[in-house]
Amino acid sequence: MTAPGSVSLRAVRAEDLDVFFDHMQDAGAVWMAAFTPPDPSERETFDAHWARLLADRSSIERTIVVDGVAVGNIASFDMLGDREITYWIDRTSWGRGVATEAIRQFLMVDDTRPLFGRAAGDNAGSIRAMEKCGFRLIGTERAFATARNREIDEVVLRLG
Repeated sequence: MTAPGSVSLRAVRAEDLDVFFDHMQDAGAVWMAAFTPPDPSERETFDAHWARLLADRSSIERTIVVDGVAVGNIASFDMLGDREITYWIDRTSWGRGVATEAIRQFLMVDDTRPLFGRAAGDNAGSIRAMEKCGFRLIGTERAFATARNREIDEVVLRLG
């Protein structure tokens, strides 16, 4: 693993949305994320999603920055009575510890416990990053993954 560089989190800026949208145009990353909008290339749907997220006073969202460059985002939100974490890292930063460090830092921003995380069952990198930060596997569910157009195993992890 290559050192992640200087990883930091900051408030999401309007210009970050273009970067986040570009990240979602990577077909391999969309496949790995699995649970994405039906058409990640629809900018209007993307913008509407982020407008809702940024307007939701209960959610917390941050831009992940490495050496001054926005490489992803991380957020937490309320879902059916549980607090969940989600993140997206540009594929050029995979395997470098960026996700692990971003999660570690985010856990100081949102100290809600328990906190849940989910990932496609075959997304070993994401599962490992959450486990390194203290999340523990609590179950597996079958869910429809729009990026794969079929049901897949989704792991559920819990912190605290």
